[in-house]
Amino acid sequence: MVGTDALQAIIYARGALRLLDQRKLPLEVDYIDVKDSADGWNAIRDMVVRGAPAIAIAAALALAVEVSGLDFTGTPAEAASYVSKKLEYLVSSRPTAVNLSDAATKLQTLVSKTAENVKDAKAIFQVYIEAAETMLIDDVADNKAIGSHGSEFLQRQLGNSKNISVLTHCNTGSLATAGYGTALGVIRALHSGGVLEKAFCTETRPFNQGSRLTAFELVHEKIPSTLIADSAAAALMKQGRVQAVIVGADRIAANGDTANKIGTYNLAISAKHHGVQFYVAAPVTSIDLALQSGEEIVIEERSPKELLNSEGGLGKQVAASGISVWNPAFDVTPANLITAIITEKGVITKTDSDGAFDIKGFIQSAK
Repeated sequence: MVGTDALQAIIYARGALRLLDQRKLPLEVDYIDVKDSADGWNAIRDMVVRGAPAIAIAAALALAVEVSGLDFTGTPAEAASYVSKKLEYLVSSRPTAVNLSDAATKLQTLVSKTAENVKDAKAIFQVYIEAAETMLIDDVADNKAIGSHGSEFLQRQLGNSKNISVLTHCNTGSLATAGYGTALGVIRALHSGGVLEKAFCTETRPFNQGSRLTAFELVHEKIPSTLIADSAAAALMKQGRVQAVIVGADRIAANGDTANKIGTYNLAISAKHHGVQFYVAAPVTSIDLALQSGEEIVIEERSPKELLNSEGGLGKQVAASGISVWNPAFDVTPANLITAIITEKGVITKTDSDGAFDIKGFIQSAK
């Protein structure tokens, strides 16, 4: 589906799901079997799988595997209730990523409506499985569209330059999605179009998604790339070595405020100061129109061990015993620091001199 040599975070066939254990990358490539929603919850919470789009798909498919072989004797309404409760449970694994809750809500609505028109509980599970499988297929197509829109827009914004260098943060590629990627998908498209000079990626502490995962993908795809320390980004921009920053999103509020991996806000402030364009690349499922601003976004806090120990908490202790830790997984970048938001439906640009986005209007016109 994404090429035989492409990296795949999710390997699925009906009744079977395997997730690439991204905690072990780049030194070891190991897949774990996911047999039910409990396995899926643990894989998401423990960051075996991560990245907002991949989390949503992994959760949906984990439940699909569970119900594919389920010996269920209840009514269609009871089957729909079973699916709905399992989805609520899966959403609790990572609350900040809106893709997961959005997917769960859509799937809950689907099974609820189906229960009104069928007599066999198995039909509920069949409809659910097919919908979850469609999510997997659609994500790759959406990501390629994001890459295409983003590449074309950046080239226009940068005067059709043939030597574009960009900086990205965290991991937004094949490992964070069903395939191809969002922000990294834009970088892939720039590279395939022959206009990418270099992609810079941050380490992305404390879990090191940049050094472990993004660097791994860039090397695998033979994209010219350089790893930098998180704290080197401002110096890189001051030297004029990047023309744009491209990041993903876990949740985008109606006004364009964007929650993404901790450190994104730092990059946006530095980009604004140095006159570097700052882009968010994400599917429309990452947009939460129910939230008026980023102030309403719930920010997950991770284990203190991720800071106290090496290897994102998996290695030996490196910090002083007794020190307290604040470890938010995400921060919120205000919309006024964002140049544009790249989606599979097109690019959302500012609508007035105040620098505001009309995201609701864009989504309505794109339908």
